[in-house]
Amino acid sequence: MTVGLLECDHVPDKFRHLAGDYYDLFGALFPDLDLRRFDVCHGQFPDSVTACDAYLCTGSKYSVYDEVDWIKELQRLVRELYAREKTYVGVCFGHQMLGEALGGKVTKAAVGWCVGAHTFQVTQPKSWMTPFQSRYRLLMMGQDQIVELPPDSRVLAAAPDCPVGMLRVGPRMLGVQAHPEFPVAYERALLEDRVGRIGAEKVAAGLESLALPLDAERVGAWLGAFMGGG
Repeated sequence: MTVGLLECDHVPDKFRHLAGDYYDLFGALFPDLDLRRFDVCHGQFPDSVTACDAYLCTGSKYSVYDEVDWIKELQRLVRELYAREKTYVGVCFGHQMLGEALGGKVTKAAVGWCVGAHTFQVTQPKSWMTPFQSRYRLLMMGQDQIVELPPDSRVLAAAPDCPVGMLRVGPRMLGVQAHPEFPVAYERALLEDRVGRIGAEKVAAGLESLALPLDAERVGAWLGAFMGGG
């Protein structure tokens, strides 16, 4: 199974020693997938939606509503993937892109930045959520969220500060707001580097939450099963 990794950003050079770039982070989360890189934030897009069996869209420092050429092109690609019923999984920015491109709305969240470990309640269990658990905890790093759902969508999981934590649109498109691919060391480095942007109080709470156990491997298995046709 070939999965096109739509790279919407890159890990800053100063943090690459922790776990590599996004390709490496997702490669570690999905060791059984054949990832093919498309550096879309530098204009490298697949020639056709049939180039890969499925597509995986990363996070980004950008917002999906930014007036940037490659973001507009990515929105067009996501709409074509939806029309062709191709499999797509979006993480953070990729999750928001799913909402924005298909008729929903993304804005800065009223709660501000969500960082550190957050617990999500599964609201609609699915067969590919195997082995199942009703709650999962993942790392977050962002301030944008989907605030209006696109048509033909269902919220599958939510958290108190993130009502649209997992979203399915149509039969083959899925978004996850949190970061199952982030190792704790990378989240810690980002928090310590962004105190001025996020605020000292939220950073301190986020750092404290890093001691909690995470369900990245479990959610990664779910997403892998979804991409495999679950």
